[in-house]
Amino acid sequence: MRQVFHNTQRLSVRKMVSGLLACSLAVLLVGCAGIKPADGPQPAPTSTSTPVATSPNVAWTPGQQWAHQKLPGKKSTHYSAVMLDGRSAMLAYSQSAASMLRQKLHIAAADLSSVKFSWKVPHLIDTADMAVRETEDSPVRIVLAFEGDRSRLSAKNQMMSELAHTLTGEPLPYATLMYVWCNTREPGSVIVNPRTDRIRKIVLEKGMKNLNQWRDYERDIKADYQRAFGEAPGALIGVALMTDSDNTHSQARSWYGPVQFVTSKK
Repeated sequence: MRQVFHNTQRLSVRKMVSGLLACSLAVLLVGCAGIKPADGPQPAPTSTSTPVATSPNVAWTPGQQWAHQKLPGKKSTHYSAVMLDGRSAMLAYSQSAASMLRQKLHIAAADLSSVKFSWKVPHLIDTADMAVRETEDSPVRIVLAFEGDRSRLSAKNQMMSELAHTLTGEPLPYATLMYVWCNTREPGSVIVNPRTDRIRKIVLEKGMKNLNQWRDYERDIKADYQRAFGEAPGALIGVALMTDSDNTHSQARSWYGPVQFVTSKK
């Protein structure tokens, strides 16, 4: 009976980890090299759309190396570097799909200051709710991954990280902070991921008010992390963009501006 219980528990955790991978936790790790063209559905052709892999003249986040990361068992979101409204942008198009562009980096906790980014969203995902695992989709996410004291993780989260390392070769980040656009929750709200409390989201926009316009942000990373997790952050080890609509089996389209980090390092 003990063995049956143990096997059942391991199976349950495997399912949790699979869900975590789908919502971007495990794919924010180090070791990703080069940008790969996304597969899966393509956006409607436009005169400004240029595939990421063949766009050396599009100055999107200059000097930074971004990589396309597929998620196990998921169709890929399509990402294309474009010019929109006179801006360098990254177009994301998802049709029942989920994947991300990510970048590995390392900024010590003492040097963390702020992150600047922008996005433009033409429409929301009507049936999405980021607090419910079955409908946990978003037209835009800026995702930050952090190091931390892993001895403080719960037994469940430690097991998830260990299993993720076995399945992917990479442990889960200590913590993941996302900036999102929510259908119903007020800006400033913190949403705890329904699968693990090591992913938390800060709402920046609510509802339809600011659709179809560029929204520009500069966020204090330390203050936002403290607000979301109730502690000071460790080193920042990864950043990603993610547009997903796999859970709701819907369509999502958005544009991201360049992501820039301001550090306190002299």
